[in-house]
Amino acid sequence: MDAHLIVSDLDGTLLGADHDLAEITIATLRELAGQGHHIALASGRHHLDMLAFRDRLGIDAHIISSNGAWTLNPKGLCLRRHYLTSEIAQTLIGLPRPDGVRLNIYRDDAWVIDDHAPGLLALHDATGFGYRVEASPEMSAEGIGKALYIGQPQALAELESAVRLVAGEALHITYSMANSLEIMAAGVNKGTAVAALLDDLGIPADRCLAFGDNLNDMEMLALAGEGHVMANAHPRLATEVPGARVIGHHAEHAVAVRLRERFGLTPAVS
Repeated sequence: MDAHLIVSDLDGTLLGADHDLAEITIATLRELAGQGHHIALASGRHHLDMLAFRDRLGIDAHIISSNGAWTLNPKGLCLRRHYLTSEIAQTLIGLPRPDGVRLNIYRDDAWVIDDHAPGLLALHDATGFGYRVEASPEMSAEGIGKALYIGQPQALAELESAVRLVAGEALHITYSMANSLEIMAAGVNKGTAVAALLDDLGIPADRCLAFGDNLNDMEMLALAGEGHVMANAHPRLATEVPGARVIGHHAEHAVAVRLRERFGLTPAVS
């Protein structure tokens, strides 16, 4: 059997409603890795936040983090990193923000936020990864792979317009959730990261299976020979990637169910 690359988003896709891996998901990916298939986790999360999931899987898995800003090999070595220019990063740090919008920045070794946001930490209970608070004037503009604004959708829409006005052509702008506006350097997204990884592995795109649920998965799903959109996905995603197959809900472990069906694995009880 030819080796495939199986790449999945985490929240809303591979992870359940508890933001953690289910036993059926772990068992399925272990079986597929044992058959020689390559596994990659592709998320908007920081790579230090993603390591706990890779360790739980107990397999060699690549990590694509911060929507493609970093790619790590199964040994944890960085294959590629893409930073915002310091000039643009400084512009984003200093850009006036609507009340209640929190600025987050991702560096090689840290998640930094401009003020406390306790609600965010609940999403990371399974990994224990947390942020460090720095007031905006104290934030360095160097070595930033992703800027993330979290707030109400209307406030983020206003901020997105301002960002596009000052630096839109130099940026890749997307959403991982309705309340999460994500900004990387132009050309940095999950799709370009997966394309580079496929080249590394010598696997054609038609032997890539990809799974996602939100707008930051769009390029990855469009690239893959077998793209899959979750039933709980953003309503625009299936329309934007019409060739993708709609599968079940992330709370019902639909990625594992689909993979077991696709590769003829013995059905497992979830």
